[in-house]
Amino acid sequence: MCAALVKPVLYSYFRSSCSWRVRIALALKGIAYDQAPVNLVKDGGQQLSPEFFSVNPMRQVPALKIDGVTLSQSLAIIEYLEETRPNPRILPQDPKKRAQVRIISDVIASGIQPLQNLSILQQVGDKKLEWAQLCISGGFKALEQILQETSGRYCVGDEVSMADLCLVPQVYNAERYKVDLAPYPTLRRINKALLELEEFQTSHPSRQPDTPPELRA
Repeated sequence: MCAALVKPVLYSYFRSSCSWRVRIALALKGIAYDQAPVNLVKDGGQQLSPEFFSVNPMRQVPALKIDGVTLSQSLAIIEYLEETRPNPRILPQDPKKRAQVRIISDVIASGIQPLQNLSILQQVGDKKLEWAQLCISGGFKALEQILQETSGRYCVGDEVSMADLCLVPQVYNAERYKVDLAPYPTLRRINKALLELEEFQTSHPSRQPDTPPELRA
């Protein structure tokens, strides 16, 4: 069978913010896919299994099997989807706006999320909450200033972009870790607007196949 005709498979965890970014992208692009849940906490973490190592040697989610290849790293996956399925666009055509989208995406994907992800928090011991709050608050302070310059209705202007795909899951994490969001009015406004969109709702952690019953919306 032609690789293009095989339904994509997303290796995902319901509460992984990186996985959520890709779920939003797939929803926006109208790409039907199957999910292969990878429980990051059960039995010490299913991502550490030999079977998943063959999918992603970094032992992280998401991974996406599509078009005969297996892709990892959420932003690389999103950019691949943009290049192969460009409509609707999630990277602006204007070079300056496209750079702004990538700056915001990288601030979150490189400067905030890795510092408070599960593998790091497992090393922090009983200071998990304080550490997560410190990392997220520091990043949000910078992000708020950037968004005051770039935002319209969403992170960069009035069109949904890759930056928005990164923002919403990170705000969800902030709320989980009880970060005070009052100092970030621009960030909160954009997040609220995005959560009104169907693609952000259907991809939400509370509505995934592996979401525990007590956390379902």
